[in-house]
Amino acid sequence: KFFLVFSNQHTWANHPFKDCNNYIIYADKIEGPWSDPIYINSSGFDASLFHDDDGKIYYLNMEWDYRKTDRAQFSGILLAEYDFSQGRLKEEMRKIFLGTKLARIEGPHIYKRGEWYYLFTAEGGTSYEHAVTVCRSKNVYGPYEVHPYEQILTSYQKDVLLQKSGHASICQDGNGDWWLAHLCGRPLKNGRCILRRETAIQPLEWIDDWPYIKNKQTIPYLEFETKFPSKQKKQNGPIRYPLNNKEFLQDFLTLRLPFNTEKFRIEEDGLVLIGKDSLLSTIEQTVIGRRQTHFEFKATVELTFNPTNFQEMAGLMYRYDETNQFYLYMTFDERRNKKVLSIMSFDQGRFKMLDETLQAEVGCHVYLQIEVHDECGQFRYSEDGVNFKKIGSSFDASILSDDYTQPMGFTGAFICLACQDLRYHAKEAKFKNFIYEEL
Repeated sequence: KFFLVFSNQHTWANHPFKDCNNYIIYADKIEGPWSDPIYINSSGFDASLFHDDDGKIYYLNMEWDYRKTDRAQFSGILLAEYDFSQGRLKEEMRKIFLGTKLARIEGPHIYKRGEWYYLFTAEGGTSYEHAVTVCRSKNVYGPYEVHPYEQILTSYQKDVLLQKSGHASICQDGNGDWWLAHLCGRPLKNGRCILRRETAIQPLEWIDDWPYIKNKQTIPYLEFETKFPSKQKKQNGPIRYPLNNKEFLQDFLTLRLPFNTEKFRIEEDGLVLIGKDSLLSTIEQTVIGRRQTHFEFKATVELTFNPTNFQEMAGLMYRYDETNQFYLYMTFDERRNKKVLSIMSFDQGRFKMLDETLQAEVGCHVYLQIEVHDECGQFRYSEDGVNFKKIGSSFDASILSDDYTQPMGFTGAFICLACQDLRYHAKEAKFKNFIYEEL
């Protein structure tokens, strides 16, 4: 069977609590159908399952102690046997590991190799002090002895490209080789990770029944040779999304709620967005976007829109979250009786609009573009799709990063299509021919 363990986090940034509700679903095939969610517990996050070779299943998560402060709130790893037939834990959870002096223990996974149970955890917090801590025991409940290195992988205070390395899982391939997958981040020169936290892989070896990054490294390799050919195909040239069929949804994400007909409609010549809440709403925005996947890129889209009121807007959004975003949009200026392009931005919640004298008067049909080079971003527009003009000044794209947002985030920046109708939630905008290009 396939199992998926996940959390529905009701509170996470409002100290001192984290209302983390953990669930399990399962299926006979990865394509589904999947079971209904089975609620397990709420004592901490990063829940995981371990399937022992005797048929027993164990459930584990980190424990969150609201009574303590900072590092001590990560108060250990909990474990209990799970009863699959009953859909519940068989026993009270037991604390099996407190962590090392690095602290902030989380991300537990258990593996069995030979007679040893290996507990992999993350420590140091998910930012620059991030690390992989390993311990082992011959009893799944412990006691666990800590690895000779304590942390087998970390980038902290090391001059390497892959920073924030930690929170790992391991697997063995068909050739018998072992691999470790881990989280990491690639910062700009100013230390901000605009591409969100990413995943890397490292070669693993076993020495005296302990796992090590190959050659006993404790920092991540940037590259290494493998025995098997890569199946990844490099995308050459611009990636084009006509937006007239559902294929683009493989690369695009909606905000909070799934793609639905109340806000989106696919037509033969493009994608229709139906305006809803403002770009600060956490309830019902009409936003759909593609991740930024390169430090330098250009994105262009064709917009057809006929606003008749200043409360109707549609355009190209470059966002991290509600508090950090840039928006090039078309709206209506009743004083000029014209449709105009303008820009609004939020920098840690601070609102700013483009001066009216710098707004561009346009027709119903326009091309919108954003170009980013590391931390420098610039909006442009065109009425013929060929000759593009700058609008507004360049801006600091690096504020759309995990490190800048408050509290710290994990998603990275998105290039989005958006539409707002603050009067009637009905105004429509049509987008087509979204082009994303690595520069």
